[in-house]
Amino acid sequence: MGRNAHHCKTQARSISQGMEKLFEELDYRETPIGPIALRRRKLIGLDTIIYEVILGDEHLMSSLFTASEIALAHLGIEALADTKDPLDIVVGGLGLGYTAGAVLEHANVASLKVVELLPAIIDWHAQGLLPLDPPLSADDRCEIIAGDFFALAESEQGFEPSETGFPVGKKYHAILIDIDHTPDWLLDARSGSFYSGAGLKKLARHLRRGGVMGLWSDAREDAAFTERLGRVFSEAWAQPVEFHNPLQDKAFVQTVYLGRTSVEQN
Repeated sequence: MGRNAHHCKTQARSISQGMEKLFEELDYRETPIGPIALRRRKLIGLDTIIYEVILGDEHLMSSLFTASEIALAHLGIEALADTKDPLDIVVGGLGLGYTAGAVLEHANVASLKVVELLPAIIDWHAQGLLPLDPPLSADDRCEIIAGDFFALAESEQGFEPSETGFPVGKKYHAILIDIDHTPDWLLDARSGSFYSGAGLKKLARHLRRGGVMGLWSDAREDAAFTERLGRVFSEAWAQPVEFHNPLQDKAFVQTVYLGRTSVEQN
């Protein structure tokens, strides 16, 4: 999808208290999966600034809650502890950039490809509208690709066309995904087949021997999905990630699913 495929309408809307802006809508665009907006606002009770992404009427992501997105990166790479080679990683879904940023904290990462469907989100990073520090553009190991992660995962070429002439492209040490809310709570119905056994097998083709798939979920473990992973990967497990929700003053649990391919696979 090209960057010019979407009509861009940047909003100047803001609410101020004295000289301080309590709310700003930094950008608003129409996209094939609904209108998306980037907002910056101050939570007076917590005395903190947050950035949030709204898709339609749905709250999609917030810089206030990043623990599990960061854990996705660390858990996926920690599962590769026995791998001595420099790591090649793919992240599906750019978002506010916290998963990608956490991947780049690891010195043994040689390259990172981040696949993002929506040009608006790519533009927000390029324009410096987001709070990630350092920005992803500061690290030359990171490449952001405009594309449909699920279509690339399903394809034989994968995330990088083969330079050797073989039908299957480059294989990666880890593919980490943070796109849908859960395997059965989707942002867009087109991604649904990815979470089937057949879809997961197609993804696994793009992993190296002993490679790791990681998947973020905005819910506690779904044992049926973990079992499905276990039928595709040689090892599969779910890691709960608990963090404090200051807005509700209580603990909240999300999940990172992990699957590892056999070290003996072709």
